[in-house]
Amino acid sequence: MNAKEHITGIILAGGKSKRMGRDKALVPYKGKMFLEHVIDALKPLVNDMLIVSDHSEYDRFGILRTEDLIKNAGPLAGLYSGLYHSKTENNLVVSCDVPLMNTSLLQQLMDENEPSLDMVQFQSGDKTMPLIALYKKRILPSCWELLESGERRLRTFVDTLQTKTIVLDKEVEHHAVNINTEQDLNELKNEFDH
Repeated sequence: MNAKEHITGIILAGGKSKRMGRDKALVPYKGKMFLEHVIDALKPLVNDMLIVSDHSEYDRFGILRTEDLIKNAGPLAGLYSGLYHSKTENNLVVSCDVPLMNTSLLQQLMDENEPSLDMVQFQSGDKTMPLIALYKKRILPSCWELLESGERRLRTFVDTLQTKTIVLDKEVEHHAVNINTEQDLNELKNEFDH
């Protein structure tokens, strides 16, 4: 069931990065860009990968890039675009701004996957993380319906799905931290670059 040829890795990199002031996916950290860290975390688990982004500079990573099918509609549209182009039922979806993400954490999502579930996501503290999750392609029609109705909030969509949530242990929570601002980046470097 969880053989890697049955899983696609979808990296969401379509955000505006307003709070960072520069393209988050291309921010360097420990000798690699954020996007490369996410690619490395996904690679052992998936057969196919795609990046959802309108930015052609991501083509240098040698991974299929697909543009947002619905422009300026946020992560929900990014998820829709990624699932639309995926050829597999199971999809590991990760945003580009989690440079500490690792393979073993993503493996947990797959280990908890069951046929009855539409998605498996993490929770850190009291916050769920629908941008680091396993999604089934079968949710595509209901995702489209919500977008058509003008809804843009990913969490609103997640509330309609059969979901399993894995609460992260305190000692691994930092792997799922998303880096949105220069301050976040400085804190990351201070904490983990010793």
